[in-house]
Amino acid sequence: MSDSILQLRSAVEGLYATSHVGDATEARRVFADFRARLTSGEIRAAEKIVGENGEARWITNPWIKQGILLGFRLGVLKEMSDGEVFTFIDKDTFPARRLTLDDRVRLVPGGSSIREGAYVAPSVICMPPMFINVGAYVDEGTMIDSHALVGSCAQIGKRVHLSAAAQIGGVLEPINAAPVIIEDDVLIGGNCAVYEGTLVRAQAVLGAGTILTRSTPLYDLVRGEVYRATPERPLEVPENAVVVPGSRAVTKGKGKGDEWGLSLYTPVIVKYRDEKTERGIELEEWLR
Repeated sequence: MSDSILQLRSAVEGLYATSHVGDATEARRVFADFRARLTSGEIRAAEKIVGENGEARWITNPWIKQGILLGFRLGVLKEMSDGEVFTFIDKDTFPARRLTLDDRVRLVPGGSSIREGAYVAPSVICMPPMFINVGAYVDEGTMIDSHALVGSCAQIGKRVHLSAAAQIGGVLEPINAAPVIIEDDVLIGGNCAVYEGTLVRAQAVLGAGTILTRSTPLYDLVRGEVYRATPERPLEVPENAVVVPGSRAVTKGKGKGDEWGLSLYTPVIVKYRDEKTERGIELEEWLR
């Protein structure tokens, strides 16, 4: 971490901790610097590090969420518009981001919005209408399809496809809560929902309608295992896993669940990626 980022972190943490911001002008200057670095991808809410044993793991940077919350605290409601048609009212510290050709992001017309403080890499494709919230990180070659949401602080890897109506949840509180992380080359099917810090490892495939949360056990039919979140770790989808919506029987007492014929929704790993899967989900490079 560079000296300038260390200084920024110290300033953000100090302002967040105080109950009263004395010099609002200086506080806004600190926040403007913070937001600009978020937008450029220089700082992010979570990052992947490799330990001495070669094992890669994700760590959360709580001070990033502190900075975002500071922005809400400093901001005042302001009416913003682009001509006479598109108008909205929000905190003046979080205006909509205005892309330029230099950003090399394809933003197709039709009502999409990206907030300042969200990093969107070159070659990302945004299909209307979609929304990327503050603190999100969207890496190269990713496609965000119509009616898809990338929530605050969500981390999206390279060449990810978020299909129509996919919901990637955001998190700002509690401060130390991990954001949703989608690693490289993941396919998220239509109407999927990934919430509460779930980690989807590289090249996984979520079939249409799959929902993942901290309280949802994930059944692996291939390996005969059940994956669950713990107080220390989020729910984690293994690399290359192909997950589809399923169900499991409810049992209560002595077979009462069976008597009622009830079942609960459960995501299920039905296989791991193979040649057939690759053909079915191949991304068209010409689109990018």
